[in-house]
Parts: sequence; C-alpha cells; structure tokens
Amino acid sequence: MKKIQLPDLDDFLLDLQVNNLSEKTVYSYERDLEVFQNFLKEINIEFDNIDKKTILNYKAYLVSRDRKTAKSQKSKKRLSSYSINKMLSAIRSYLKFLIDMDYKSPISPSEIKLVKTEKKHPRVSELEEIIKLIQFPTQFEKNKIIALRNRAVLETLFSTGMRISEVINLKKEQIDKTGRIFIMGKGKKERFVYLTPRAQKHIKKYLEVRGITSSSYLFIPYRGKNVNLKDKKLSPNYLEEKVKKYRELLGLNVPVSVHGIRHAFATYLAESGASPAAIQILLGHESLDTTTKYVHASDRYAQKIHQKFHPLKE
Repeated sequence: MKKIQLPDLDDFLLDLQVNNLSEKTVYSYERDLEVFQNFLKEINIEFDNIDKKTILNYKAYLVSRDRKTAKSQKSKKRLSSYSINKMLSAIRSYLKFLIDMDYKSPISPSEIKLVKTEKKHPRVSELEEIIKLIQFPTQFEKNKIIALRNRAVLETLFSTGMRISEVINLKKEQIDKTGRIFIMGKGKKERFVYLTPRAQKHIKKYLEVRGITSSSYLFIPYRGKNVNLKDKKLSPNYLEEKVKKYRELLGLNVPVSVHGIRHAFATYLAESGASPAAIQILLGHESLDTTTKYVHASDRYAQKIHQKFHPLKE
C-alpha cells in the first residue's frame, strides 16, 4: 500500500500558529486532517487525485462505525453532525491555504459541503439546581482542602462565566483587589471578568487552608504534604468528572457540565435584563450570534417574555 501524505501539511499548521491560533486549536486541525490522511491511505487514493466522490465517500466513512481515529484505532462511538462538520471544515481550511499559497489543490474548497446538523433544544438547569451543584462539594467531599477548592472553582465559574481552560489556568496575580480578573482567552483575545463578593469569599477560604505552594496556579491538585507542586494545576477531565459525579448524586434532571455552568451564567444574566452586547464581552465571544444562543436558551425566559408582551394577554 502506498504511503499517502497530505502535501505541505506542516506549512499549513505553521500558518495557523503564526496567525495566533491556540496550541489546542492547531492540534485539533492536525488530528482531524490525520483522519482524512488515513482515510486516503485506506482507499489507496493520492491526494492529487481526490474529487467530489472522494469527499462523498469520506462523509460516509465519518458517519459509519468503521471510522478510525487519528491514531488508526477503531472508533467507539458515532460522530455527531457537529463533529463531522468540524472535520470537513479542517479540509476546507487546508485547501484554502494551498490556494492562497499558490500550491496545487485538486478540488475547490467550495466543493466541501457540510452536512445538515440536528437542532437541539437548549436546556438550562433551574437556578436552584445550579446553586445546589455549586454548594455540593462542601457537603460531599470529606477532605476539607478538596471541598473548599472545588467549591471555590464552581463559585468562580458561575460568577465569571469563564471557560474551563481559563479557570484551570487562573493565577492569583490575575485577580485585583476588586475581584476583577484579566483573561487572555480563546484566540488570544483579552477581556475582563468579575468575581462576585460571594465567589471572592470562597476563594479566600480555600487559600487559607491551601497554604503556601510552589505552584503559580490558583487551583492546584491536592497531593498531601511534602510533595513538589511546582506549576501543577487541575486537569479539565478532573473537573468534568467531579461535576458529573455531583450532578448524579444530586439527581439533577438536566445534564449539567462545566460548560453548562458557563451557559447558565449567561442565561441568568439575560433573564435579569443584561444586554446581549454586555454578555458577549463577558463571555469573550467574537460574534454576537454566538451569544444569542445562550441568551434565548431558557424556556422560562421565553415564557416570561410571552406573558409580558403578548397583546391579548387579558
């Protein structure tokens, strides 16, 4: 079998890097394109010979359970339409780069048609459920340091609407005396977010029991005493698993995730009358369109608007 390789792939990844895309985003492009590269290898087609039918077959491949990961391992679950479109968009961006650089492209980027996505009805937990979730670590965790740390993390998430990557990389010096936090967010975009007095109180409680540490991060793993924690921080998987565990133990109906707390932050601000433009700034969204899906996510919010503004309500 021939060795199939996407030409100038390293140049494309370098172009993403010099355009200030995050390391995580660049890796995502690389991984998605490796799946396409492996597919071409399986069907024994050189990149220069791909056509519309090749793309059609690739879509069918992504939908099937025979799909393999970038590491050529059998996939365990079916891809969502959103994941498929993300992988197709990676090919489209790669082809656009080839054309921009005057390299040969066997097919136009416009020929990469995305698949239709399923429309999901957004679901947001009731405020009382979010409050229970945030408070749960101090009731459930037996270790005092872990309990206060996880409570402080959840309070920070709901207070600020930060992304999971932003909260695990948070450093104490980013927070000023008023509770304002300077964030270098997704796509190197700068913004400020704000801690409520309540969140500040729980961070203070955590710092009092955490003590002195060699790590520069605010929220650090607990490994007991006499362990070198230099530049150690919580992992995203740890937080996701903890939130999932708390949710299951509380028996919450709506599946709340770490991102769901950010979602709830935006929704409840909107329900209280905050403008979409202000929420956009707090969330660090580039487009207002991205923000509006949070703003209008609550059925209760829609019901309130209906009752207030319907012309024949009485």
